[in-house]
Amino acid sequence: MLNPADQAFVAHLAQAVPGLSLGAPEPRYLEEPRGLWEGRGGVVAKPADTAQVAGVLRACHAARVGVVPYGGGTGLVGGQVQTEGPAPVILSLEKMAAVRALDDHVLVIEAGATLAEAQAAAAAQGRLFPLTLASQGTARIGGCLATNAGGVNVLRYGNARELCLGIEAVLADGTVIAGLRRLRKDNTGYDIKDLLIGAEGTLGVITAASLRLFPQPASLGTAMFVVPSPAAALELLALAEARMPGCVSAFELIARQGLEFLDEVGPPVHQPFAVRPDWMVLVEVGLPEGIDPEEALAGLFEAAGALVEDGVIAQSGAQRAQMWTLRESLPEANKRIGSISSHDISVPLPDLPQFIAQAGAAVRTLGDFRINCFGHVGDGNLHYNVFPAPGRSRAEYANLRGQVKDLVHAIVDGFGGSVSAEHGIGRLKVPDLERYGDPGKLAAMRAIKAALDPLGIMNPGAVLR
Repeated sequence: MLNPADQAFVAHLAQAVPGLSLGAPEPRYLEEPRGLWEGRGGVVAKPADTAQVAGVLRACHAARVGVVPYGGGTGLVGGQVQTEGPAPVILSLEKMAAVRALDDHVLVIEAGATLAEAQAAAAAQGRLFPLTLASQGTARIGGCLATNAGGVNVLRYGNARELCLGIEAVLADGTVIAGLRRLRKDNTGYDIKDLLIGAEGTLGVITAASLRLFPQPASLGTAMFVVPSPAAALELLALAEARMPGCVSAFELIARQGLEFLDEVGPPVHQPFAVRPDWMVLVEVGLPEGIDPEEALAGLFEAAGALVEDGVIAQSGAQRAQMWTLRESLPEANKRIGSISSHDISVPLPDLPQFIAQAGAAVRTLGDFRINCFGHVGDGNLHYNVFPAPGRSRAEYANLRGQVKDLVHAIVDGFGGSVSAEHGIGRLKVPDLERYGDPGKLAAMRAIKAALDPLGIMNPGAVLR
């Protein structure tokens, strides 16, 4: 129930922005995937175009009303839900999903389009937009850019930032940044695009983007290889990149614990090895015409020697899909088990094996835990998640949750790593940013926030406090 002041502002907003869709927040706008927070919202505004976005922000700026930009709601650090303070305007761009332009090199698309829709638009042109996430059917382009999303193809194509040539955005006071250029080179002053990408809606709202497209690989090859250790996985990656330069799209590390979770709670998936290996990697390559992917991966297997103990090479699109279904089902299995503490971290590639060994030994000094360590090892990003012992619930470890997180993050920091590799800061990791962030960088971030959002209306409480 809105209080009278909120009701008056909603009435003013409707008058100030003619035709704007306004409504009470449905539960989906107040939830986040891990169930850690319940959000607040006075009203959901669904603008139909950039002019309406600008109108909403001008009105909110004048009235000092907070704005929470909302994409697909798939973020894992609470950036999409405000949990305290005055009820904000939830600004959803779901009505803005149009493809504005498309050619062989660039897709210009509005921020409310889902990632899957962007991929489909590129494919219809015979091109590839390579950003790939498990949540791509729900995650929206604006949210992917606002969080600088990563995913499984970063190794070859880069994060969302590297895939974006230009953006259109609206700043806190309603100023429109008309930056939808299609240029690879543009050194005309400060790069506002790169400032807003990764800012998690705290500096402005991205309304559209010019996205880079790539040739579709002539053929795809996918395999799962059993490796004796994470160190062997890194050596195998180096060998794969040497044998197929520029062609390794994904290189995912999977631990036995994740496979055992799938056996224990599902989802039911095909597992390629009867005996669950301690470690295996999922490798995908996109190859040019004239190179047989199965032969290329078989050659890698043979050249690897002791680096690979067993392997399965996909012989069809269906087998390739099975392999990826297994990988993408790991987070759901984790959710069903219920983690005590989950960590999205990155460390320099050479340090990955030592980090895994050191963190595992340290965490187990705190109690009886199961650790599922998996992820995008090709770019140094691991999802390092700690779970209860069999037969116990995470509630029994509530008193240890903070200690586990602090211990893991301290080890990450000791290796010169990041406590947020691809999920962002949101509200969950604000204390971690303050603890581990460089003081000079934090001062610069606060100065930028004060310059572009002096009233602090953009996503209050996220990233900075």
